[in-house]
Amino acid sequence: MTTSNTDEYVTAELNRLRESIDNIDAAVVHMLAERFKATQQVGHLKAAHHLPPADPAREARQIARLRQLAESARLDPAFAEKLLNFIVAEVIRHHERIAEESAGPGA
Repeated sequence: MTTSNTDEYVTAELNRLRESIDNIDAAVVHMLAERFKATQQVGHLKAAHHLPPADPAREARQIARLRQLAESARLDPAFAEKLLNFIVAEVIRHHERIAEESAGPGA
């Protein structure tokens, strides 16, 4: 293979892999959007029934579950846990906001 052919192959392979990455990124964003739609509904239900925004026992179960899934998928479980912690923190923030809004002014 000449240098020119090698360069063309590398460029084509990079483009193919990057297109795949772009598609996966789009799927991740759409899946996160769906997840947040569901957690918004949870937040409204919690607020309506005066339940706390955070559920540490559920969060611990989810972390353990996600770590197992990550191991099965050959993904670093510590990374998966960090990602879930980031998402859960955002969900709790949303739940707190929903609870404040449902309490009304001056509550």
